[in-house]
Amino acid sequence: MPGAGGESPRRLCVYTAGFLRQRRLRRILALAGWRVSLGLPGGTDHVGVWGQSPYSKRGESIAARRGAPLLRIEDAFVRSLHPGRDREPPIGLLLDRTGVHFDGRAPSDLETLLATHPLDDHALLERARGAIARMREGHLTKYAAVDPTLPAPDPGYVLVVDQTAGDASVIASGADRTRFREMLYWAQEEHPGKRILIRTHPETTAGHRKGHFRTGDAGGRIALHADPVSPWVLLDGAVAVYTVSSQMGFEAILAGHRPRVFGTPFYAGWGLTDAETPIARRARPLTRNQLFAAAMILYPTWYDPCRDRLCRLEDALAQIEAQARAWREDRHGWVATGMRMWKRGHLQRFFGAQKPLIFAADAAQARARADVAPESGKAPRRIMAWATTATDAQAVRVEDGFLRSRGLGAELVPPLSLVCDPMGIYYDPTRPSTLEKLIADAPLLRDDALARAEILATRLVSLGLTKYNLAGLLPPLPDGHRILVPGQVEDDASIRLGSPHMTRNADLLDRVRADNPTAVILWKPHPDVVAGLRPGAVDTPGRWADLTVTGDMAALLGAVDEVWTMTSLAGFEALLRGVRVTTLGAPFYAGWGLTRDLGPVPARRLPGPRPTLAGLVHATLIAYPRYRDPVTGLPCPPEVIVDRLAADPARRGAVNRSLSKLQGLFASRAHLWRR
Repeated sequence: MPGAGGESPRRLCVYTAGFLRQRRLRRILALAGWRVSLGLPGGTDHVGVWGQSPYSKRGESIAARRGAPLLRIEDAFVRSLHPGRDREPPIGLLLDRTGVHFDGRAPSDLETLLATHPLDDHALLERARGAIARMREGHLTKYAAVDPTLPAPDPGYVLVVDQTAGDASVIASGADRTRFREMLYWAQEEHPGKRILIRTHPETTAGHRKGHFRTGDAGGRIALHADPVSPWVLLDGAVAVYTVSSQMGFEAILAGHRPRVFGTPFYAGWGLTDAETPIARRARPLTRNQLFAAAMILYPTWYDPCRDRLCRLEDALAQIEAQARAWREDRHGWVATGMRMWKRGHLQRFFGAQKPLIFAADAAQARARADVAPESGKAPRRIMAWATTATDAQAVRVEDGFLRSRGLGAELVPPLSLVCDPMGIYYDPTRPSTLEKLIADAPLLRDDALARAEILATRLVSLGLTKYNLAGLLPPLPDGHRILVPGQVEDDASIRLGSPHMTRNADLLDRVRADNPTAVILWKPHPDVVAGLRPGAVDTPGRWADLTVTGDMAALLGAVDEVWTMTSLAGFEALLRGVRVTTLGAPFYAGWGLTRDLGPVPARRLPGPRPTLAGLVHATLIAYPRYRDPVTGLPCPPEVIVDRLAADPARRGAVNRSLSKLQGLFASRAHLWRR
């Protein structure tokens, strides 16, 4: 790679304004070792052109006259949520020195990889296998703004893939509307009586460019399909796939099809397609994992926009997963109820990128503002409610996530993660929740997903990160078998709902001492209680505890042998560190065989295969919450938040402390008035 190992970046002379206008494009090129520049090439300079676009002729002509090598640049095969015409930058590029991947008339770097690279490394092929499954599971494609929940056509159809008129890959294949109509003819001829579904290109649906098929091409058993249904869903329902050179043909191979190909795309000719136009150079048979490994792992240059660096495919997929999830959940808009004023700006930034949030005073007003006239053709807004104030059974409940911030929510420090649960909420064991389902399904996770969770957990422990990440030195701890008892806020919903038989910190301490008369008991009051913001103080903890400690929870967990708790998240954080945990209530992590449970664990958690700790971590920290990067404002994966928490020592200020105390005062009085 140019520029690697401390080399100076090579000059890349460009003659298209797009290279100068698009900041992301220039940044990826810079990180890959190229310095975008104007002027004529000389010496070791290259000329950069965009694929085989109409504007590439200018650069090609100058390169030929000056004897300069070409670098052809294209979007990677997973690009973004929306097409580039919607001004969304790419998450990866294809940088090719010998050709362009979609033009089979001459070799490209990708074709050379496919023809000559051993593609036999076990670790590489396992990465390919996991990434294919991840793309299918996450419905990731070139433009990932697809909705997997949309109704799909009844299965059993033949899928014919349209492309945009004038597309460079179509031109390189020598195809035109006549070729596309020929493809449609053979789809009918070879599948008599079968329904034919013509998949419209997203840019055609968006009105940017015309396709090759017209409304008049449909009729009878032929139908056009333009809804943003996931390509993976369409491929699952198809009995055969026909394409000229669409990337959907590549995805069809990954989905288990053998597509009929009427052009010369990069994936044709390796024994995985039925090609109308054979390419003699491509005689090597490949597996789909080998094809994927070359095309998606070895060939592209992937970019991490949150951490501003080049990255592996897996990191790019994690970023696109986060952005796609946010788009899919937010695209119809939200009406939010039960949200305190100080939270609203942050909630707007978290959930309002597609449509601004509407805030409602109560559930009735929320329902009224969410509804739309049926004749409008628009989907209604979804309703969200802060979990502790939710009164509408149909509302999606929102709560802080488990990697929250540096500082307390009670001190008005905004969260970096939030959970949205349409089933229930994680701290309420009286009803199922999405997190509970994710944990129950964790034994089905792929090896790559479990490995990701293990790496994440290891990093959290090594960096000493917890939910709030409060600093503070530990005092010298007494020797002996140390049991940590983390205090909780006694009016917290997790105690009221999850620990009905033990609701007071003093009772918890009493039980721990009674069951462990010779142990060293360490009492850690809850930070909100220490700050005077919430109830839960214990008047005389010395009756039961050998020492009262405050400060760094991570350091404390690393110095104890056991944790006893009602429902505290400290129990989950202790599990990450290999500490034995006993629960007296029913927190989300209890009942799965990972803790000693003395509380009323729901019976529905007890049967079935048991999740591993990695499975619990994946459900709790990867699959359940949503994260927002405070630096770029983008939805992001948890690994980015770990980096932010590790690097950001920011604390809450005096103004937030005063506001939080005032909030606590009003909340306490409101509670008394309700009584």
